[in-house]
Amino acid sequence: MIRGAVFDLDGVLLDSMAIWNDLGARYLQNQGIQPEPDLREMLFSMSMEQGAEYMKQQYHLKQSVEEVLAGIQEMLQDYYFYEVKAKDGARELLAFLQEKGIKMTAATSSPREHVTRALRRNGLLEFLQKIDTTSEVGESKHSPLIYRLAAEYMGTRPEETLVFEDSLYALQTAKQAGFRAIGVYDGNGETNQAGVKETGEVYLKDLAEFPGVFEKLK
Repeated sequence: MIRGAVFDLDGVLLDSMAIWNDLGARYLQNQGIQPEPDLREMLFSMSMEQGAEYMKQQYHLKQSVEEVLAGIQEMLQDYYFYEVKAKDGARELLAFLQEKGIKMTAATSSPREHVTRALRRNGLLEFLQKIDTTSEVGESKHSPLIYRLAAEYMGTRPEETLVFEDSLYALQTAKQAGFRAIGVYDGNGETNQAGVKETGEVYLKDLAEFPGVFEKLK
């Protein structure tokens, strides 16, 4: 039986992946530096802290890692506070799970204040009992810690907890830790959609598809 669900935010509940595609490049260009063509792929699976460290070392930035992070967060703030929209079907999916009595939390690599403002503005925050961030947990989603903490909070076991992710590496982490992995498509996110489809117990091209497959997960 499914008793809990953990949601990634960017690319799953929030339609925010577009900004992440060129965030590192945009920061470097503001510093007068031309980024490498594959920078997006290099940064994709990193936390913000890891990405800032990578850019500092790779591009010999004079700023400290903390200053790089501050600059990136300033760029992100207005975007999350005032622009980001919910993904199509997100509110309906959360309402469906709420009606089923399933507890819900979020696990994200984005700053808490940014996603909280975006979730509240889009009417999604009320459905989530807790938000965990990789920076506060201290480990990226290459580690299952963030999912385990969510399940512990909800009082659910991994085998009865869904994890919704659009990134292949995070989906693999959750699955290897015994969680029920749900792959979510996002056009601005993961390039290896075949991998997401193969890894997830369910693959959602659209969040609206989930109620139709829910009974099969029990």
